Amino acid sequence: MLKFLKGVVGGSGTGPKDLPYNIGEPYPSAWGSWTHFRGTSKDDGSPVSVFSISGSNAQDGHLAAARNGVKRLRTVRHPNILSFLHSTEAETLDASTTKQTIYIVTEPVMPLSEKIKELSLQGIQRDEYFAWGLHQIAKAVSFLNNDCKLVHANVCLASVVVTQTLDWKLHAFDVLSEFDGSNEASAGQMLQFAWLVGPQYKPMELLKSDWAAIRKSPPWAIDSWGLGCLIYELFSGLKLSKTEELRNTASIPKSLLPDYQRLLSSTPSRRLNTSKLIENSEYFQNKLVDTIHFMEILNLKDSVEKDTFFRKLPNLAEQLPRQIVLKKLLPLLASALEFGSAAAPALTALLKMGAWLSTEEFSVKVLPTIVKLFASNDRAIRVGLLQHVDQFGESLTAQVVDEQVYPHVATGFSDTSAFLRELTLKSMLVLAPKLSQRTISGSLLKYLSKLQVDEEPAIRTNTTILLGNIATHLNDGTRKRVLINAFTVRALRDTFSPARGAGIMALCATSSYYDSTEIATRILPNIVVLTIDPDNDVRSKAFQAVDQFLQIVKQSYEKTNSGDTAGAAGLGISSIPGNASLLGWAMSSLTLKGKPSEQAPLAPVNISTSLTETTSNASSVVDTPSTATAHVSTTPDFADQHVPESPTSTDGWGELENGIDGEHESDKDGWDDIEPLEEPKPSPVLASIQAAQKRPVSQPVSQPKQQASLRPKNTAKAIKNEDDDLWGSIAAPAPKTISKPLNLKTSGAVDDDDPWAAIAAPQPTTKAKPLAAVKGRGTKPAAPKLGAQRINRTSSSGV
Repeated sequence: MLKFLKGVVGGSGTGPKDLPYNIGEPYPSAWGSWTHFRGTSKDDGSPVSVFSISGSNAQDGHLAAARNGVKRLRTVRHPNILSFLHSTEAETLDASTTKQTIYIVTEPVMPLSEKIKELSLQGIQRDEYFAWGLHQIAKAVSFLNNDCKLVHANVCLASVVVTQTLDWKLHAFDVLSEFDGSNEASAGQMLQFAWLVGPQYKPMELLKSDWAAIRKSPPWAIDSWGLGCLIYELFSGLKLSKTEELRNTASIPKSLLPDYQRLLSSTPSRRLNTSKLIENSEYFQNKLVDTIHFMEILNLKDSVEKDTFFRKLPNLAEQLPRQIVLKKLLPLLASALEFGSAAAPALTALLKMGAWLSTEEFSVKVLPTIVKLFASNDRAIRVGLLQHVDQFGESLTAQVVDEQVYPHVATGFSDTSAFLRELTLKSMLVLAPKLSQRTISGSLLKYLSKLQVDEEPAIRTNTTILLGNIATHLNDGTRKRVLINAFTVRALRDTFSPARGAGIMALCATSSYYDSTEIATRILPNIVVLTIDPDNDVRSKAFQAVDQFLQIVKQSYEKTNSGDTAGAAGLGISSIPGNASLLGWAMSSLTLKGKPSEQAPLAPVNISTSLTETTSNASSVVDTPSTATAHVSTTPDFADQHVPESPTSTDGWGELENGIDGEHESDKDGWDDIEPLEEPKPSPVLASIQAAQKRPVSQPVSQPKQQASLRPKNTAKAIKNEDDDLWGSIAAPAPKTISKPLNLKTSGAVDDDDPWAAIAAPQPTTKAKPLAAVKGRGTKPAAPKLGAQRINRTSSSGV
């Protein structure tokens, strides 16, 4: 009665109550009397495999053999032997009959016969995969025979299972026994449960139970025969039904046939040792086996071998079975990159393999590794991540980008390498939309403000382009404080013509964010001046922009007159046809450590390349570092500092500027009250354009003479008071007057061409006295000197 209640509580078909695993659906096949189930852990839901076997009483022979298999599987550990997790034995109720059931829980695996059907490999790819699997089973059998002096005695297709990474593993240890070759006088059975093995799998000596001959044979004799049976079943696709079928070698590959025949030698002592099979057979020398073997011993390879291997891997992966690449090579590659044993070119192979996965699988198998790589100190890996950010950036969540990725990427803005600064800048096209407003305002815009005065003209140009592209992700307040200043005060006055062109295009692309007052007072005056720019491309863009903004202002005026004030405020680029997607990367010619980049520059994401024509105009400038110095104002604003010296760190991204988040928290996002970028020696035409932009509104000619003649006594103080005005420090000098300065004597003529004439001292009114009559400046005579005392002195002898 107690056994019955125990069976009811434990359940029927679901395993015992104390088993910490859930038992799922069974596979259609398993070795011997075992049943192979899918299962999951009750703790975390991770997949497992559950094997069970039942007997009517505890003394059943099958149960005794199963207990032997459990003990052996628990104690024997090898990479190519099924991994043991848990086992238990319990009483279960089945059709009112109490049965004794043994459970073995292992890593999740699938019967080899089922996996072969699922993969459906053909031709060379099938042979390569079979070679890899046989290589693994041969190593497991060699370990048992040569190292442990154990005999499996039942190597066949049913005793092999496949893991989730498509590795082959040996199991079914019920018949496993020590090889008792030293006791030749013993007449007892060495393999106690050999009766479980089908007769078609038994070599002649085991079929006849010739234990004396078995003991005289080498330890691998029985299992070498079984390995031959496995090879036959693999390539024929049929389950071996009788021993005579092993003579049919039509399906065996020619390169494997000699070894196959030696494995099945009728003389036990002449059978091929499995360790020799691994070493000698040319069948195992193929691309798949060599690739996986290289990955498994990656730590033993030097840097040159690793670099060569990973550069060839992307092309090699296309030639290998796709499922094996994704389930075996990809996890190995991700692990090698994560733990630092793989070289930087491995990242290209990882992303190429990851592109073959579904979105869900990519997020689980590849993204976690990529996120960890952003913290790597390997500069080459960081360059690779930035160059390929468009391939995985969209799969990153906003939280991961904001909290884990951006803090590492941001240090590249101040790296000593211009190439890395540019790559970091371009990566923001993908990453910036996923950043929080706090991160954008408190960190990103400060970095971009400094990059707009970078020594590299290409970086200045692309910073403007990036701002135009991410403007939609800024809040209204930030846009009003940043965009116009960044585009007009900085970009439109850059001495690099593509930078000025980028500023015009950025203003056009973001025109929907400006009201008619801003357009009329701040944008159009700065663009109109560029219609006489020395660069033809800038002039052309300026005329287009003037037409566009005038049309916007005109539409606003018409709507205002008609009473539609709400519509007037919402005018922008959407109302101007043909101006969508105006911004694309202008150029990318920077170098890494003095060498041209080996990889193509990052392509823009969903953005046209309307600025590509600027590359031809600026190629000669961009290929070499700019020699011009960027001048900024002396206000305490973060963005108004001189271009900082890049840190000397070479760990990949560079070091974060000291105090960037705390010292300048009041800088209003970087572009408020920014002085324009000036260059020492602009061209004459450009200088006139800049002077026109700087010139204040002139006063009427008919102003009173008193106002025209009055001038501040302290000019330094007057200039200082103009610092509060954005345009004050860059305004053109005041017009010259004909009024005479105070205290100027009429006796001296003033030269109008001499800038110092107005403040020069009056001409002297006395004639110079002879040198002897001059006693010197001041009332105190000069100290006597020894040399001077001897002048005109008579000799002491003459006194």
